[in-house]
Amino acid sequence: MAKPEDFFTVGNDIADTKADTSLPIEKIWPERQFHAKLVNPSNRRKLTVIIVGTGLAGGAAAASLGEAGYNVLNFCYQDSPRRAHSIAAQGGINAAKNYRNDNDSVHRLFYDTVKGGDYRARETNVYRLAEVSANIIDQCVAQGVPFARDYGGLLDNRSFGGVQVQRTFYARGQTGQQLLIGAYQALERQVDAGTVKMYTRHEMMEIILKDGRARGIVTRDMVTGEIESWTADAVVLATGGYGNVFFLSTNAMGCNNTAAWRAYRKGAYFGNPCFTQIHPTCIPVHGDTQSKLTLMSESLRNDGRIWVPKNAADATKDPREIPEEDRDYYLERIYPAFGNLVPRDIASRQAKYMCDEGRGVGPAVTETDQDGNTRQVRRGVYLDFSEAISRMGKDGVSAKYGNLFDMYAQITGEDPYETPMRIYPAVHYTMGGLWVDYDLESNVPGLYVTGEANFSDHGANRLGASALMQGLADGYFVLPNTINDYLASGPYEKLSDDDPAVVEAVNSVNERIDKLLSINGERTVDSIHKELGNIMWEYCGMERKEAGLITAIQKIRDLREEFWKNVKVTGEKEELNQALERAGRLVDFLELGELMCIDALHRRESAGGHFRAESQTEDGEALRDDKNFLYVAAWEFAGDGKKPILHKEPLVYKAIELKQRSYK
Repeated sequence: MAKPEDFFTVGNDIADTKADTSLPIEKIWPERQFHAKLVNPSNRRKLTVIIVGTGLAGGAAAASLGEAGYNVLNFCYQDSPRRAHSIAAQGGINAAKNYRNDNDSVHRLFYDTVKGGDYRARETNVYRLAEVSANIIDQCVAQGVPFARDYGGLLDNRSFGGVQVQRTFYARGQTGQQLLIGAYQALERQVDAGTVKMYTRHEMMEIILKDGRARGIVTRDMVTGEIESWTADAVVLATGGYGNVFFLSTNAMGCNNTAAWRAYRKGAYFGNPCFTQIHPTCIPVHGDTQSKLTLMSESLRNDGRIWVPKNAADATKDPREIPEEDRDYYLERIYPAFGNLVPRDIASRQAKYMCDEGRGVGPAVTETDQDGNTRQVRRGVYLDFSEAISRMGKDGVSAKYGNLFDMYAQITGEDPYETPMRIYPAVHYTMGGLWVDYDLESNVPGLYVTGEANFSDHGANRLGASALMQGLADGYFVLPNTINDYLASGPYEKLSDDDPAVVEAVNSVNERIDKLLSINGERTVDSIHKELGNIMWEYCGMERKEAGLITAIQKIRDLREEFWKNVKVTGEKEELNQALERAGRLVDFLELGELMCIDALHRRESAGGHFRAESQTEDGEALRDDKNFLYVAAWEFAGDGKKPILHKEPLVYKAIELKQRSYK
């Protein structure tokens, strides 16, 4: 029987050297800003920065660097920056402004975030995130973002999971859309000014390294198929997360990990890949032909109550016919201090447990578990607004959540004003990503990574409403203050199209595409991707076991071999070819999935969203092992067919005391 150690080798410990941790934590960011090198405004016109991604992190960074006077080349695979996946965020954005006078503070936001991440985030980065959070709201209000306001005209707040204060600013259920429009307006202003050049429908296929530095990218024009190289003084990846490795997720179908994975294969470390988030309030899977899942905002847990029948025999009844005394409001029962607003990982696991007990609701499906046992189970719990409607009135509920209720009704054909919503956990966000230091620079000089594409701020579980906060913090306030330190040593020598580094990168892309088109097998890309997703969900989803992860690694290797022998990619190279796009992304997902399972296998503890069945408390909660796993796992690519190398960045907590997480 294989052992975890058979799948990787151990390298050296690494450290973040950009933050002066000898200082009090509240002084680290001001000191870093002061000591970082600056670039004279007249010299900025001589420097070029490539930014891949136009969501909140990428769009805000491009707008900010353009405003500062740099030349920015901004790329996205969508037909407009406004289609970046940030637009899909619903519920809100956190900020420590204490508008509700409920004892919120920068330190409390910092503490909640580190605790919510189960003490697996770097505390210096998290404190900075909390520090700049208030600036984000001011910036967005100045841009005209229509945040909700209370009766007196002040900005309104609501709660999200894992906190006991109200710090989440929101624009009904469309917060991501409104924030992205604000960033988009700032970005388009710079496009008009000529400091930013926008390249839509361009997908990054490779990164260009010269003398160990990131100097450019290779893209494919998704309309014409043209392969082009682009060079600059620095490269920023703001390309989102990798939840679509599971095939079914709340991510847009185009979301992928190719940009980050190409950087990983060129030497950038990948941090904590197994830390993925399962969101508790999603519309359940409804069929084998489904291609994505739909998120119902966590904000619904402010007024909606989650329950299942106390008796399994009532699972098929109309929920309106089940009397109050026969309902189990299990989150309120188990976690009286936080109730329905426990963090996402806890709410998700408890929903699974209720369904495993046979008290789930909705249609019955046949499942086979990791041990090979087959059974019928119902995967759904109720999210009920009947009490809120009685208290606030239907119009009051509609004013806060109306667009979310409309979306649910359109998808399910059920009226949530009359019948409780049915929800179940689904893959949502990824806390893992490329490793970065305090400056958001990867271990590859000149390669910066922002937003969900990096690993830095959320540990093993992201608190709700913190994704938008991190994206805008990185884009507006952090990266523009740290990338100067690197660019001050530029401009670097211009690279010509025939430079060996450029030629190598372009050739590798062409060879990969040619190989994909030459296989001409019998299986579609989506059929293989769906099989990968089933493996990932079954063995590396809500619960992981050593034997199951070892099985998953072998299954993924077999599937990858099947892909390269039997996939069929239709169409031509030099044309609009969506089959080719999906195939290229799946190549990287097949490799990433294996690394995720190896990371989950090596981490013999439970932490946040990473739940190892072998490491839990008596009452089924995640049980950390701080003695052996208090570190960031930073993985290095060793070459095709070779074991990845594990580097450890020890996590040191000076401002926060390590505790076993409890929300009861």
